[in-house]
Amino acid sequence: MDASLFKALIDPAILFFFFGLFAGFVRSNLAIPEQIAKFLSLYLLVAVGYKGGVGMSQAGFSTTMALALTAALILAFVIPVYAFALLRRRLNPFDAAAVAATYGSVSAVTFITAAAFIERQGVPYGGYMAVALVLMESPAIIMAVLLANVVRAQAAASGSASAVQVSLKTVLHEAFTDGAHLLLLGALVIGYLTGAPGKAALDPFLTSIQKGMLLFFLLEMGLLVARRAKDIQFQGPFLIVFAIVLPLVNAVFATGLAYLFKLPLGDAFLLAVLAASASYIVVPAVVRYAIPEANASLYFGMSLAMTFPFNILIGIPLYYTVLKSIWG
Repeated sequence: MDASLFKALIDPAILFFFFGLFAGFVRSNLAIPEQIAKFLSLYLLVAVGYKGGVGMSQAGFSTTMALALTAALILAFVIPVYAFALLRRRLNPFDAAAVAATYGSVSAVTFITAAAFIERQGVPYGGYMAVALVLMESPAIIMAVLLANVVRAQAAASGSASAVQVSLKTVLHEAFTDGAHLLLLGALVIGYLTGAPGKAALDPFLTSIQKGMLLFFLLEMGLLVARRAKDIQFQGPFLIVFAIVLPLVNAVFATGLAYLFKLPLGDAFLLAVLAASASYIVVPAVVRYAIPEANASLYFGMSLAMTFPFNILIGIPLYYTVLKSIWG
């Protein structure tokens, strides 16, 4: 194993994720109370959003920021399209649309873990990457709803089903008012408005204790992944391979855009991580309403039990190692 990969895996937070997996698989009664786990999630969203907003206020708007956000939007609209095209060959169209939305969107927890990783490497990144996180949530949902409505219309035209179209406006309202999404966006705006003085007033709450909070949160995630994994029934090896290979393909796509746009290493790394991640909070909650015909355990299970641990344990250090060798 490459030395940098090994070093990343022995980080305390990652080791606690391993420990959570172990405790869950051996059926330990170890548990973090639900309300505390929810608080940890809310805290991390506030921390990453607020610090991102402060970073934006200090750096201001720039060409690099515009290019990074443009790349994020390109990824958010394009990934669901080719993911759906691949999945449609093996799944029914509604499951294909739901899984495509899940993998076209992003994981805030994966982003937070990656941001902590890149900070440990001493590599700077733009605070606007938190904006990229927010921007990449909704396009995948839009694409999924449009694809599902097309499928419904085709089924109605063939006489096999009634045309029950889902309102895109309603779905977007659900997406933007989702608690996690709204909190991240609100923290970003507040961080931008209050800037460095606000950040100084909130230290050490948003800096010194963040690593400890992340440690407990990843412990909880390890427990959750282990417990959920037992309940997941994959439809053949294709989806297992898809849950690992597609993130790698997406990371390569993001790396190509970052190289083309000449983004700095830190921004390129976080862009690759965002592209490689899959949503298991916001999108599943919205898609369950928008595409009720889809199997929720399928898209939720793939993203949480396969893609999330792959990115946390292998993907993040792998993407960094590859990008560092390219950027020099």
